[in-house]
Amino acid sequence: MTTTHAISTRSAASDFRLGVLLVAGSAITWSFGGTIARFIHVADSWTVVFWRALFASSFLLLFMLWREGPRATLAMFRNMGLPGLGVAICFGVASSCFVVALQYTTVANILLTQAAAPLFAGLLAWMVFGERINGPTWAAIAAVICGVAIMVSASFSGQVSPLGDGLALVITVMFSSAIVITRHHPEVRMMPAVCLGTAMACVAAFLLSGPLSVSAPDLGWLFLFGAVNLGAGLAMFVTGARLIPAALAALVGTLEPVLGPVWVWLIHGEVPVARTVLGGAIVFLALFLHILNDWRRQRERKRTSSMA
Repeated sequence: MTTTHAISTRSAASDFRLGVLLVAGSAITWSFGGTIARFIHVADSWTVVFWRALFASSFLLLFMLWREGPRATLAMFRNMGLPGLGVAICFGVASSCFVVALQYTTVANILLTQAAAPLFAGLLAWMVFGERINGPTWAAIAAVICGVAIMVSASFSGQVSPLGDGLALVITVMFSSAIVITRHHPEVRMMPAVCLGTAMACVAAFLLSGPLSVSAPDLGWLFLFGAVNLGAGLAMFVTGARLIPAALAALVGTLEPVLGPVWVWLIHGEVPVARTVLGGAIVFLALFLHILNDWRRQRERKRTSSMA
């Protein structure tokens, strides 16, 4: 009995470490999105969306076929239902807006605004479903709104494009909506939903884009942007997030908005404006403290229940 328990404990610890590594790997992979995009020299944003979405959806489909098999993969798509379709639409719109927004604003503005999605999701759930929000969460939401307002105010002074900041807000709203849908429909599988979303973005971009021909170097960067940055990043996150608590996964995921602007600054010399730095710092600090507090409460509840 003791041996079995020891093996089980070691297995759980190993799964936990693997989960943390995979989620951290996904956040680091995603953080290079803006840097990769800056290497792509394609004038038409919709052409970039097309190739990125094509490579991402192809990678995710092949990954599911390899991992689950053809029958299980088909069943996953069939069982998504309307909630899965909703998540797919949210992700398709968000991923497309990300590419277009990069032409009008800084990577820091997009990522730091996008980082506010978990707290905006709480606000959206309160508005739509009447979910209760405790005091600390209200404080975090207020701080995030303040931080985003400071970042967006840079567009009014002409420092960045209003269109870019507007698209960054659209991305945040889409991700917030996807979070609310998956919270109320835990049966929704993220992998097929995102695969469908990227496929939908691919079709929309095909209809909206100009000539789809790109140079060989650009095609290489587009492959990294789609298959590796988006597809492999998502595969790591979905696999790892199942092995660790949701709050810890969100906490580790904050590596993306922290590292993303750093890579672009170091590699491309893209320096965010002062208001982006100030507003982003407020957003990140509020999000970090909120998730850390949530994770501590979850650990305390587990400790209390195990003692009882």
